[in-house]
Amino acid sequence: MRVWLACFFVLFALAELFDWLQEFNLPLPIYILGGAFLAVASNYDKIFDSYFADSSIVEASIEQPQLDSLTPSTNPISFPIASAVEDAQISQTDD
Repeated sequence: MRVWLACFFVLFALAELFDWLQEFNLPLPIYILGGAFLAVASNYDKIFDSYFADSSIVEASIEQPQLDSLTPSTNPISFPIASAVEDAQISQTDD
C-alpha cells in the first residue's frame, strides 16, 4: 500500500510540475545567454586547455612528421564495385 501511495504522489507531483512548466516562459535574452553558456561549457577543453597546457607538450603535438610526397606509391589502390545493385536492378526488370 505504501508503494502505491508513493507512486501516486510522485506521479501527481510530476503532472503538476509539467503543467507549471508549460506555462513558464523565459525572455529571449535568457535563451541566448543559456545557449552561449552551453557552447562555452561544451568546448571548455578546447578553449582553456591551450592556455594552461605545458608548452613542450603543445610544441610536440604541433610538430607532425612530414611525408615524402615525391615518392610515388608502388601499390595501386583499387575499389571493387559491388554487383548487388546491378543484380537487384536486373531482378526488378525481370518481374
